[in-house]
Amino acid sequence: MSGHSKWATIKHRKGAADKARGKLFAKLIRQVEVAAREGGGDLDANATLRTMYQKARDNSVPLDTIERAIKRGTGELEGVSYEQVTYEGYAPGGVAMFVDVLTDNRNRTGSEIRSLFTRAGGSLAEPGAVAWQFERKGVVVVPAAAPDSSEGAGAAPDEDELILVALDAGAEDVEQEGDTWRVTAAAADTMAVREAIEAAGIAVTSADLTYAPQNLIELTSVSEAKQVMAVLDALDDHDDVQGVYANFDISDSLLEAIAG
Repeated sequence: MSGHSKWATIKHRKGAADKARGKLFAKLIRQVEVAAREGGGDLDANATLRTMYQKARDNSVPLDTIERAIKRGTGELEGVSYEQVTYEGYAPGGVAMFVDVLTDNRNRTGSEIRSLFTRAGGSLAEPGAVAWQFERKGVVVVPAAAPDSSEGAGAAPDEDELILVALDAGAEDVEQEGDTWRVTAAAADTMAVREAIEAAGIAVTSADLTYAPQNLIELTSVSEAKQVMAVLDALDDHDDVQGVYANFDISDSLLEAIAG
């Protein structure tokens, strides 16, 4: 698992995700709206919208809120027009960062993203300097242990069965990471893989689209790791930023040390 994914996991464990729930809802709703605008409001015909719809549901966004976002995206309801923009930059230590943004004011957001990079010790790069190091992928997360039986969400997966089901549905890779299985697929195949896993009676924690780094830079010191996390957190906290993707790796012990 790349470092930014580990950091997101540990922040969730510490409760940071719950404190930012309102901001998370706003970002998820915006993602649904833009997906509907770009590919239409039909979940069956728009794979990206289907993924964003389910992501919003996984995070308990109310159904009527999601449906209104879809209608704003398709023009059935009036709404703000968002533009998808990406920014590329570097954190200390040469760590590459790819920032996915939805904004209604490109000039304002661009200036703010540049300032965030600079204040946190990073630097904004020219378009294309970083993007080639990342590949658009879908990731389905499956719990390695049985979920709470009261939820009725499925059984703990048998490794061979999970691999067989996932690969048959179009997954590219299945690997265990701590207490979860991480199933990677092409972006367009994400929901088909999720649905096949769930149809086999296996619980799914989440499914999302991500930018996966093709090569990783390992962080080895506390000071360097804190500098990288400062850039990552500053960007992730911006209202227009939908995702921050970085090509660093970090040991669990070092991550726990800086999070503590």
